[in-house]
Amino acid sequence: MVEETVAIVLACSDVSLLERLTEQLGTLPVRDLQVVTRDGADGGGLADDLRRVAKVARASTSPVAVVAGDVVAHTEALAILLDHPSRSTGALVGDADPGPLRPPVRVEQGKVAAAGNSFHQVERANGSFCGVLQVGEDHLAGLADVAEELAELAETRRLGRAGDTEVADLLLTGLVRSGVPVRAAAVGRLTCDRVSGPLAADATLKRLAAVDEKRARLASAVKTGDGFFATFFVSSWSPLLVRLAARLRLTPNAVTGISLGMAVIAAAWFADGTRGGLIIGAAALYLSFVLDCVDGQLARYTRRFSPLGAWLDAIFDRAKEYAVYIGLALGYSIGSLTGPTGPDDIWALAVAALILQSLRHMIDFSYAGAVADAARSGAAWVREPAELSIPEDDPSRATAGTGGSTVVRMSRRLDRGGVTRWLKKAIVLPIGERMALISITAAVFNARVTFLALLGWGAVAALYTLTGRIARSLG
Repeated sequence: MVEETVAIVLACSDVSLLERLTEQLGTLPVRDLQVVTRDGADGGGLADDLRRVAKVARASTSPVAVVAGDVVAHTEALAILLDHPSRSTGALVGDADPGPLRPPVRVEQGKVAAAGNSFHQVERANGSFCGVLQVGEDHLAGLADVAEELAELAETRRLGRAGDTEVADLLLTGLVRSGVPVRAAAVGRLTCDRVSGPLAADATLKRLAAVDEKRARLASAVKTGDGFFATFFVSSWSPLLVRLAARLRLTPNAVTGISLGMAVIAAAWFADGTRGGLIIGAAALYLSFVLDCVDGQLARYTRRFSPLGAWLDAIFDRAKEYAVYIGLALGYSIGSLTGPTGPDDIWALAVAALILQSLRHMIDFSYAGAVADAARSGAAWVREPAELSIPEDDPSRATAGTGGSTVVRMSRRLDRGGVTRWLKKAIVLPIGERMALISITAAVFNARVTFLALLGWGAVAALYTLTGRIARSLG
């Protein structure tokens, strides 16, 4: 559904914004396009537009997108949200400062925690809404309810000076305040702006033309928030492999399989037990991890996600790491078996490292599952609904249950600093740091040093993670 208020004609062509936007949406998986136009007094008003959205939401059996008619954007920017395989509820957000036609939003942990408009306020805004909203099938009933409630408020003039151009803005606010989880789809280096007239539209089009969409799409395929090693020693050059894989028409699952093969090669060389074998094994393990990052980047670049691919990636990550443990222990044991647990208890160390890592995975997966279950059942730590007739934003709502404790507040403060943020990421020993630790200690020292390092750092990481999980659950 496209909302249009005025037909802005671009100075550089005879195409209006609506026609341009309609053509772009035609290249995306948009099956049914409905345009809400307004021309003078006969065009209806905000309440009528909201009720029309409610009607569409109740009749639809597939996701519904609400797009402001004054949006000027890269097609790739629209595709970030509208062509995402999950077809989940989300909103396009940018990092530009809020202003006219850029309603404020506050994004926390990849979700829109608060959204504003000319009536509703947002405290501690850290982004802006770009005018493109998609609501997944599971939340269509909620969209209809929110639209009808907002229509009633608009009709009784209880939304302040909210204007007819704010349909998408109000709906986003309503969804967020009603407790619907809204994914924040960041536009990144791409452009998605709303314009107020021909001059602004043409200026935005010039900015669009200055951006290489393919390169920006490739850059956006690199996941943000990775650890130090993955960010600086892998993602700095892995897009080159992503582009090559795309040209060779490799699937993400195929790259996952190649990564597994490289890990098996690494384990085989580690089992050789010689210094040369350890060095070659370390190099092969590094390449295996690079490919492990590339498969996800390729999936995001080509938008070819699948539950099977996610499952294979998770299972193969475990299999690769444990195969390397076995290879290291075998290599260290060659020629000098001194007891049931091998020389220097190498097999006991290997099993201990495997058990510790398995426990850490269990902590992570069980916590993620608990959060997902809570979101579905409406547990206390999920954001509680807020009144749409109240303009003020209460930031404590968004953080309630997501860590209001001293420990979590301290954790958030650490995120604000550059060095402390990277230290916080490294202390949990993510997979990138583990692969680097294994490769470096094996190549420079031996398997025994590797396992001792994994156990020492891993124990600290497990304690830190467990403390944080408990604090977030109780906060």
